[in-house]
Amino acid sequence: MYTRWNTYSSYLKKRHGKSLYRIGVDGGFSCPNRRADKSGGCAFCDGTGSVAVYQRKAESGYRRLSAYDDNVASGIMKPIVSVREQIERGREFLIRRYKAESFALCFQSYTNTYDSVENLRRIYDEALSVMDFDEFIVSTRPDAVPEEVLSLLASYRKNMDVWVEYGLQSADDDTLRYINRGHDTACYLDAVKRAHGHGILVSTHIILGLPGEGRDSFIRSAELLNEAGTDAVKIHNLHITGGTELADEYLDGVITTMSEERTLEATELFLRHLSPDIIVERLISETPYHRLIAPRVFPDKSKFLSHLEKRMIENDTRQGDCYEKC
Repeated sequence: MYTRWNTYSSYLKKRHGKSLYRIGVDGGFSCPNRRADKSGGCAFCDGTGSVAVYQRKAESGYRRLSAYDDNVASGIMKPIVSVREQIERGREFLIRRYKAESFALCFQSYTNTYDSVENLRRIYDEALSVMDFDEFIVSTRPDAVPEEVLSLLASYRKNMDVWVEYGLQSADDDTLRYINRGHDTACYLDAVKRAHGHGILVSTHIILGLPGEGRDSFIRSAELLNEAGTDAVKIHNLHITGGTELADEYLDGVITTMSEERTLEATELFLRHLSPDIIVERLISETPYHRLIAPRVFPDKSKFLSHLEKRMIENDTRQGDCYEKC
């Protein structure tokens, strides 16, 4: 058990009295930041749109430390099986791997509110009818949540907790322009406020180590999340994946990625300035190695978290010990 930050597992035990396991599905959506064929988009985003690894049967032969495969990594992922089949596949995987008993449904690929309300309702209703879920999670963008969509999401609250996950990535508007996010921090702050107005919980994605960012940027990102009042955060160390604009810049020697030591330092700093009430759902990126250009030398999740816990104990630091309420 990790003691230096507000863990998601602890939150689940307090909220639901048990562990929940996420079934990640691809609803067939695209993204307002991509072209019709799903090419383009944010500078860091590859062709998978964050499809859950266990849903990629064509890549099942790869292992954690597999060599980079440009033929796979640089392509746009083809549509996969129906949402119902994905749920059943995910459930079977989680039961087999973790002996899971309770589940959350997560629409996690691309922008899962980027459609008409009618189509969204049809897709969500079909997915939620497959089995019982304790949480319903929709990953999206802060510029893709009109009021009618938030009202639709809020309508599911009578049966389960509803979350939206907003990709923010940075508190610096110049950085957001550089990585082609297509929105600014003001849009994010407004989206969090409106989601909360509907009783919807919010998780925010942040990337540590984006080009041009350092200590002050990491602190500002934590402070912006505090200001927004996000309920949770997912922290990603910058990964360079195949088929992205950042991959071209990395291979040209324009940008680099952080070592484990620098990532530990950045993560500790970010956590120290983050409100202790914010749930930490993720602390590290987990890109399959056959899609990963950099960093190639990095510990797995378990080792990284152990190293972070050890560092914070030795430094007598913890989440929120530099936090000042706005």
